[in-house]
Amino acid sequence: MSPTFSISNYIDLAMRHAEYEKLADGTFAAEIPTCIGIVAFGDSLRECQDELRSVLEDWILVGLRFGDEFPVFDGIDINVSKEIESLEPA
Repeated sequence: MSPTFSISNYIDLAMRHAEYEKLADGTFAAEIPTCIGIVAFGDSLRECQDELRSVLEDWILVGLRFGDEFPVFDGIDINVSKEIESLEPA
């Protein structure tokens, strides 16, 4: 039996891999390097973190819709198995 987890667990693990930078104007930028295209900005570190989480959530939803491949974080894999996809009616 495979372990149970939620998308929230995956998001929390992905956020642990975020990299933050304080910019010259005092604002913040962030990215999750293994999640291509995930970038956020904010006037404060907290605002930047919140924006990064929101961007990540949207990225996951769009990726699930289009069958994109996701990085695995600490053993949590949200990729849809090709076996499961083949069971869906045409």
